[in-house]
Amino acid sequence: MKQQQMTRLVKSLPKLTHHQRQQLAAALGLLSVRSQTSEVIETSAGAHPTCPHCNSTAVVKNGSANALQRFKCRQCARTFNALTGTPLARLHLRDKWMAHAAALGEGLSLNQVARCLGVAQSTAFRWRHRFLACPKAAQARQLCGIAEADESYFLVSCKGQRGLLRKARRRGGRALAGCKGSEYTPVLMARDRAGATANVILDSNKAASIQAALAPMLPPDTVLCTDGSVTMASAAHAMGIEHQAINVSRAIRVRGPWHVQNVNAYVSRLRTWMRRFKGVATKYLDSYLGWFRMLDRFAPAGPQPAAVLGLAIGK
Repeated sequence: MKQQQMTRLVKSLPKLTHHQRQQLAAALGLLSVRSQTSEVIETSAGAHPTCPHCNSTAVVKNGSANALQRFKCRQCARTFNALTGTPLARLHLRDKWMAHAAALGEGLSLNQVARCLGVAQSTAFRWRHRFLACPKAAQARQLCGIAEADESYFLVSCKGQRGLLRKARRRGGRALAGCKGSEYTPVLMARDRAGATANVILDSNKAASIQAALAPMLPPDTVLCTDGSVTMASAAHAMGIEHQAINVSRAIRVRGPWHVQNVNAYVSRLRTWMRRFKGVATKYLDSYLGWFRMLDRFAPAGPQPAAVLGLAIGK
């Protein structure tokens, strides 16, 4: 717009009615959000994007569409933008993505998200799991120094499925065989003193399964602290790393520098946070574990919407 046109537009603002001013403010706010969302998406592509189809770096700009820069690969001749090949590709209503990222940062339920964004609950559900596709895979690959590990058990849930994998229980009924029975999913919680965290859903609570999960993330010089679990001790012995067992059952919390309070506090925060969802389907458990890891990483202030959107794109 030329400066003369801008001047005439500004001078005409006092003539607007109250309702027209509200409409104009809403339109300007929407443009601001759209611009911010596009900026985050474009930043994720970087200054030198690679082709998501063939991984070639021989790409050139090729116009724009839907407020996003498009590129063309000179090697495979295919076009793409910053969202191609990401979990958010072909997702509509981009103007509401930043608000949905803010809702993820606040840990809102599906009903709350649907009401705040003005979308269907099914849309809120689909968006949640598309946004969490990358964060659920983002966790510590290696723990350093003193690492703490513990097992946590989550009740197997068929929420959202048409059939049950077990015999139905009455409302309020308890699972069979205690927390380590077949109706519970074991999850290994591992965390070092620097805050690096890893959660691994185990096939079983046996030492071999724990060893397979811990071995890739523990260097030989790591000191592993546990609560005295026999299976943890067996796994540590098989890996050949130093193991310090803290007998928490006898009210021994700390023994010199050895304790498991770091990982226990993390598990306590996780379980408190998950209560708001009133049960998480087992097939989505890894998504919720990744969601909380993301929130815990940005604690106590919590992640900014732009950061959540960037993580959802995979950058």
